[in-house]
Amino acid sequence: MKIRVETVSPTQEEEIILRVGEQRLQGAPEEISALTQRIVQALRSESEELVIWKDEAMYRIKLKDIYYFEVMERRSFVYGKEDVYETKLKLYEFEEKTRGTSFFRASKSMVLNADWIDYVKPSLSGRLEAVLFNGEKVMVSRQYASQLKKLMGLQR
Repeated sequence: MKIRVETVSPTQEEEIILRVGEQRLQGAPEEISALTQRIVQALRSESEELVIWKDEAMYRIKLKDIYYFEVMERRSFVYGKEDVYETKLKLYEFEEKTRGTSFFRASKSMVLNADWIDYVKPSLSGRLEAVLFNGEKVMVSRQYASQLKKLMGLQR
């Protein structure tokens, strides 16, 4: 892989172009190299933002700073390292916004950011317990455990 960085004038917009072999692009997404996928994920997470609320104040948060997204009692919450925020997004909208990143469906009501998982250990009935870097523990249902294993490189 060749990497080239070009400078542009201050009036021009910065742009990133990834050139992928045509045979890989036409094949299944998993045929695109793992490195290319990680680059795209990092770029998306770095630039995408979400509008959130806390204590009646509106904030913006980068996707990369979100630990997980959860829906409880018809309300949507975004969990960061230490804070919990509310958002107007529905679960399926958040999933669409984070498609192709390290976010994955962890349960019927939760989308989890695999980048913030410290370690995973098995739990009852085929579920997995994911321990996040902030010490919080979340359960990954059996139905979505294989997706987590793929993201962590434990399964093909």
